[in-house]
Amino acid sequence: MDLSDLIDVPAIMPTLKANSKKQLLQILAERAASITGIPEREIFDTVLQRERLGSTGVGNGIAIPHGKLSGVKRITGVFARLDTPVDFEALDDEPVDLVFLLLAPEGAGADHLKALSRIARVLRDGETVAKVRGTHDATAIHALLSDTQGSKAA
Repeated sequence: MDLSDLIDVPAIMPTLKANSKKQLLQILAERAASITGIPEREIFDTVLQRERLGSTGVGNGIAIPHGKLSGVKRITGVFARLDTPVDFEALDDEPVDLVFLLLAPEGAGADHLKALSRIARVLRDGETVAKVRGTHDATAIHALLSDTQGSKAA
């Protein structure tokens, strides 16, 4: 599974400004709503409910909030690079500046887990992450995230 299957250039926000985790999730839900046609509030509530189980801040300034919704037709992503990191209650207590929101159909099962694994693998690559942090261009970020060189086996 390639990340280009999950995310398109319009779903990338290269210079997002947010003051808090909640505001960040609201902005991501708004963009996801425009892409999926699902109400923003439904997306926000689903992602927030998942965050209450435990932060999806995985460390190194990266978060992968996710959720399953009945209205989602295919696994879909939204990516944001924040101008200023926000507290995300991450596992390492570091603020987050790269966020990949993943939405999946309720029946996605293993495909949802494969997509999460793929995102984590790409965002664990230090070279890719450094390049993403160094650009403000959505098309360039899309190319970096979609680069199959980043798909080395875990």
